Amino acid sequence: MSDAATAPLLAIDGARATIRLNRPRHLNRLQPDDLAALLQLFDRIESDAALRVLVLTGTGRAFSAGYDLNSVAERAASTVEQQSAGSAFEVVVNRLEELGVPTICRLNGGVYGGATDLALACDFRIGTGGCEMFMPAARLGLHYYPSGIARYASRLGVDNAKKLFLTAEKIDAAEMLRIGYLTALVPTDALDNEVDRLANILAGNAPVAMRGMKQAVNEFARGRLDQDAADRRHRDSMRGAEIREGIQAFAEKRPPRF
Repeated sequence: MSDAATAPLLAIDGARATIRLNRPRHLNRLQPDDLAALLQLFDRIESDAALRVLVLTGTGRAFSAGYDLNSVAERAASTVEQQSAGSAFEVVVNRLEELGVPTICRLNGGVYGGATDLALACDFRIGTGGCEMFMPAARLGLHYYPSGIARYASRLGVDNAKKLFLTAEKIDAAEMLRIGYLTALVPTDALDNEVDRLANILAGNAPVAMRGMKQAVNEFARGRLDQDAADRRHRDSMRGAEIREGIQAFAEKRPPRF
């Protein structure tokens, strides 16, 4: 595979979309143009009802080294521009978390800096023994953006979030699994099979029900559940087409067709 750098690439295979970060020489470090490209790809995926699952991965030996620090440094003379750069990355990560389709991060290697939050915004993270991660904000003198800190704390727990943010220490794949950062840890040669297995399960489940439950879980994690909206989605599901098909498929002992 060529190591030529490009903006993130989109591939579609049936109900599955795959976005691949593609700057392997620089460990898929994200540039400002990549952020705009990712937002466009997210919109495209969200607008296509035939797409039921998204896999996010990287080219080469790392998933991503995060946001390009040189881009931040170039903006250091302007507080307004620096804030704009930081908020642009935050917007991308939050948009990924809010996607209606379920998302899988295929961690093909190390994940560093802001990319740790990008992966954490996915619903599932599957890695191999070669994975490692660290969050260098404290070493760089950077106070990380609040939504990213909240994501760490709600998904990994307060103690683990403090350890990762305040020590800036690197942790290996086994520790990533122990603290819940990884959903699954598999041998390198089994990574694609495990991603395929999970993607096929997600693509075959009821998309409207999954979308609503994903939203509710994320709202619970933030401590801001919209109870009325969740109740309404529950009531609607009880008289919707998905539950009719699900019950019929169960009775007929066949996979449902949503």
